[in-house]
Amino acid sequence: MTQRDALEALVEALRRLPGVGVKSAQRMAYHLLQHDRPAAQALAAALTYAASVVRHCARCHTFTEGELCATCADPKRDARLLAVVETPADQAALERSGSYKGQYFVLMGRLSPLDGVGTADIGAERLLERAGDGVVEEVVLATGFTAEGELTAQALAAALKARGLKVTRLARGVPAGSDLEYVDLSTIAYAMHDRH
Repeated sequence: MTQRDALEALVEALRRLPGVGVKSAQRMAYHLLQHDRPAAQALAAALTYAASVVRHCARCHTFTEGELCATCADPKRDARLLAVVETPADQAALERSGSYKGQYFVLMGRLSPLDGVGTADIGAERLLERAGDGVVEEVVLATGFTAEGELTAQALAAALKARGLKVTRLARGVPAGSDLEYVDLSTIAYAMHDRH
């Protein structure tokens, strides 16, 4: 790989991050290589290490280094409540709000028929198994209020209700078209408290 190839490969790798275009990727690459090589090496090492040790929790599917994540392993969590979120970032946002003390199931995506993402791709069967374990009494659908998030919530609600489970949805305090990751904490807390 030539010097130019290495720089182009770095820019292309940075472009794969969400919200990063060509110009931003070039700025990051040039900054790291020109002004902060130790940060570039630390970033590379951290990515390599994380990619080798981080896996999915056997119970809720979020990211963890162990068999179970800290939330699933916590006996103080209310196992009767199961919040369904799209991503680990959404789970972290709910946790930071301090409004929810139950368990989670992380879909790692949302339905998107136009992109070919169906129920099998987001682990719907695993969710149905988990929710039907005889312990869960209420499933809180905490997917985003985007078109795909709403579609996901509707499809999951129908499947869960067909199994006799109580299903609630976050209240509309969360702005339509937003991801939980970017919503302020008081709005998340309000939406969780006033779920229906």
